[in-house]
Amino acid sequence: MIHIENLSKRFRRNPVLNGIDLQIGQGERIALVGSNGAGKTTLIRCLLGEYTCDGVITVGGLNAREQRTEVLKRVGFVPQLPPPLRMPVGQLVRFAASVCNSSEEAMYDVARQLGLAAEGFRKQPFVKLSGGQKQKLLISIALGRKSDLLILDEPAANLDPEARHVLFKLLAEKQEETAMIISSHRLDEVAALVN
Repeated sequence: MIHIENLSKRFRRNPVLNGIDLQIGQGERIALVGSNGAGKTTLIRCLLGEYTCDGVITVGGLNAREQRTEVLKRVGFVPQLPPPLRMPVGQLVRFAASVCNSSEEAMYDVARQLGLAAEGFRKQPFVKLSGGQKQKLLISIALGRKSDLLILDEPAANLDPEARHVLFKLLAEKQEETAMIISSHRLDEVAALVN
């Protein structure tokens, strides 16, 4: 599913990633654990084709940078920080569903399970939601679609305890069919989920 060979990334003169080799197969669940600034998000951004880097990264046989559009169709992604999107929630869900040929209703269903009645926010700009509401909606978009790979960067940040419990239950339900990369600075939070 994922093949990373000799991956290196620098910001100016500062090396952040140095010679990383990694293979992740379908159904494997990997935790990236480390303190803030350790390079977890940088590795994820390289994998998503967002950054140029040295080395080789392929997802499902596709080059992560050169074939980024095709790669992203196969990936459900929850970023560490929500983007400052001004579009209304309904438009965001509709757009996300159309890009990956998925059901808006499936995304709204995940939101309900997380305790967010997102249908009631359809006309509200995403940027105006609370931190917890944004996180729940981004998780709903990522988990409410079909994907070969889930990449979750600090997914439990801003979640209340009940929503955290639901998130990890939903991830456990997907663990056979989907490869997962979960970034966290708390090993105890992801230990039961990864293999």
